[in-house]
Amino acid sequence: MPRLFYPAAWRGDVVEDLFGFPVSDPYRWLEDSDDARVRDWAAAQDRLFLACREQWREKEFWASSVDQVSSFGVPEPPTVRGSLMFLAEQLRGDEQRRLIVVNAEGDRRVLVDPMEIDPSGHTGLYAWWPSREGGRVAVQMEVAEQPGSDIVVLDARTGEVVDGPLPRARNTSVAWLPGGDAFYYVSRVPGEELAPDDMRLHRRVRLHRIGTPWQDDTVVFGGEDAPDHYYGLTVGADGRRLAVTAVAGPTAQNDVYVAELVDPEAPRFVKVVDGAAVGARVLPRFLADGALLLVTDHEAPCGRVCVADRHDAGPAAWRTLIAEDPQAPLDECLVLDGPALARPLLLVARARHGTSALTLHDLADGRLLTALPLPGAGVVSCLRASVPHGHQAWFSYCDATTPPTVYRYDAALGTMEREAGAATAGHAPRIRSRAVRCRAGDGTEITLFLFTPDEEHRGPRPTLLYGYGSFGMPMRPWFFPLAAAWVGAGGTYAVACVRGGGEEGQHWHDAGRGPNKHRAISDFNDAAAWLVETGTTTRDQLAIYGQSAGGLLVVAAAVRRPDLYAAVVAEGPLCDMVRYERFGLGCTWTDEFGSACRPEQLRWLLTYSPYHNVTPGTPYPAFLFTGAVTDLQTGQAHVTKMCAALQHATAGDRPILMRREPGTAHAASPASKERALTADILAFAAEHTGLASKTTCGSGSA
Repeated sequence: MPRLFYPAAWRGDVVEDLFGFPVSDPYRWLEDSDDARVRDWAAAQDRLFLACREQWREKEFWASSVDQVSSFGVPEPPTVRGSLMFLAEQLRGDEQRRLIVVNAEGDRRVLVDPMEIDPSGHTGLYAWWPSREGGRVAVQMEVAEQPGSDIVVLDARTGEVVDGPLPRARNTSVAWLPGGDAFYYVSRVPGEELAPDDMRLHRRVRLHRIGTPWQDDTVVFGGEDAPDHYYGLTVGADGRRLAVTAVAGPTAQNDVYVAELVDPEAPRFVKVVDGAAVGARVLPRFLADGALLLVTDHEAPCGRVCVADRHDAGPAAWRTLIAEDPQAPLDECLVLDGPALARPLLLVARARHGTSALTLHDLADGRLLTALPLPGAGVVSCLRASVPHGHQAWFSYCDATTPPTVYRYDAALGTMEREAGAATAGHAPRIRSRAVRCRAGDGTEITLFLFTPDEEHRGPRPTLLYGYGSFGMPMRPWFFPLAAAWVGAGGTYAVACVRGGGEEGQHWHDAGRGPNKHRAISDFNDAAAWLVETGTTTRDQLAIYGQSAGGLLVVAAAVRRPDLYAAVVAEGPLCDMVRYERFGLGCTWTDEFGSACRPEQLRWLLTYSPYHNVTPGTPYPAFLFTGAVTDLQTGQAHVTKMCAALQHATAGDRPILMRREPGTAHAASPASKERALTADILAFAAEHTGLASKTTCGSGSA
């Protein structure tokens, strides 16, 4: 195709001396989204994208395909409290999920419908926390492009608002006290109490009593010495103890504090786990006798389950209940201790090379009792039980061809039943799924999930390769509408489980973060090269795709090996790793990536920061950068600056495009906008890899 004429972007002469490193930043001016020059330039980019989009040959086909494979229904297990069951449901045509409550007789009613609150579809159901008895539920909504989230408390039987709103509670945890008259939650310090340029989180744990003004809520934990901490809250079944986990951003270690709730307004906390000393994650919950059940990767990178006395919870006093399996990382576990059981039980979910297994254990000694049958070789998630005591467990199951489906396990009867789930609007394609192993350049084996059409085929196929590789997040063979649509059209969809993720436990995460982040990028390129070398695809048929930190992965990979790819799609990516701490929540991610404020860490960042490694005169692949106009999580400047840098530098004729979406958030949008984005991503990738619909192929078109 002819080379595009890109909107003119002035190249500034900003060069900073950072610890002796001259760091050029020619597009610093694009960080100011309020500048009229930036608005005009971005509007011109919008027009360019729409003009290019009009030339895509099969955009209507992809829109239809995405609509057919998108799933609707109840994808997550219910939250059961007392005689009530709370669940989220999204039907075909719904822009957002609705909160449904079901009583003991099976009668259903809509408790919260975001479309009644905001018919535009830009307000979504973010989280909900029913009280222990089920009479009340704290609900949090999310409004696109707005930094704060309020909590309101509803009567679960009538839907009437009984309290709130409680402001600035984004990313909170809620722990109800027995009786449903009070709960602990997390909220940010009011903005007027902070300096104008203070981007820190400044969270506090507060106690709220129903019916009292939020201004009177007592701060029970948190202070100025922990400006970037996230807090997790857990109250024991008897309501007499509170545990708080404290972590500075998404780091690999956390502190644990425990308090006796003699006076809920003034709990006296004891630090029972020192994250810096232990150097591991430790997630606590209280057992019926007051002891602590600890899920940890301390001295067990793939995770183990321990029991400890709440007064002496140092690692030396931990008793291992479920030992580590180095070949199967621990995903989650759930206590079942209802009166219908002969003895308390522990349900454990693990993943071996991405495929889940569920096992049942005696809670007293960890002894294996049985392995539970699953519907297939797929993924189990979201283990839930009734609170405070229950004998039934709900979980979600999915695989490459099965949308999320809810199952209920009754430990008293030993039965497993399908209870609810999601379904696609049309017929999901038949997909063949398998895991393969390839070697990275240093000899390390990497798992690749491959999804292909369930039909005989010889020769390479157009391939879309996905990766993430950050924050210890494991990749799994989930049901993914984008993948189903791509494979349904005859392509191969692949997922690379690179270092930096959590597929092989904490050591796998450590091997791809901080000074080792370059390994995640080289792993991804090695996986892509393997796909080409084995004849799975060719370089002209290979597109790559990543979201958020995965966007960083794919952009960095393509900047390092532009010859390897035909197209790159980066959704809400990080690109300027020297200044990422100044945008969105970047200041909380230094444990993962490093900080440009430290000379040795600046060196790490400069080696792979995509924005700083763009080379003029290079024939780059086609790029599609997508993101919200206002991205409160990563910051929109990553997209604008990287797009401008590549448009200036590329010597090729493949387009560098930017697709902006107003009225959305980093990871939450109305369903129709999500489908439209997915269709555009697929159409762009297909356009540059040669994947054509079977209808088009049959008509003899290219």
